[in-house]
Amino acid sequence: MLDLQLSIQIEDPFAGQVSDSWLRRVASATLSTAGVESRVELGLVIAGDSTVRELNRAYRGIDDTTDVLAFALSESPAGQDQPFILPPDHILHLGEIMISHPQATAQANAAQHPLERELALLMAHGILHLLGYDHQQPEDEREMRAMEARALEAIDPR
Repeated sequence: MLDLQLSIQIEDPFAGQVSDSWLRRVASATLSTAGVESRVELGLVIAGDSTVRELNRAYRGIDDTTDVLAFALSESPAGQDQPFILPPDHILHLGEIMISHPQATAQANAAQHPLERELALLMAHGILHLLGYDHQQPEDEREMRAMEARALEAIDPR
């Protein structure tokens, strides 16, 4: 059974624009979609472009903002047959997700859907990266996009 410990930090002036309970539902749905059934710990920060750009430059060498960054605490065996190996505390420590609120807002406007949906998509995307999924190859991208869609469908079946 999934037991989620989610630390949420939302920088001013973005606080109050999305509920913590919604973000927890997104995280739970994404982890369940990915087949994670253990105690999980991860962090989420919703920040401004300057914070995300600084991290993107420092850790990826790209001097530009982006919509989401995922900082995994360890490499995960996504797509492999072996299970996750849990540390002695039996908690899967995934890492941190950083989402740029301004980028999410711009993307939501471009896609003509609510900001809440865009934040959910970016959060699901970040969690899947923490679990070891990527989108470098077309097949991997299709798999990752399908998992994102299933996670969003689980929380908002339209």
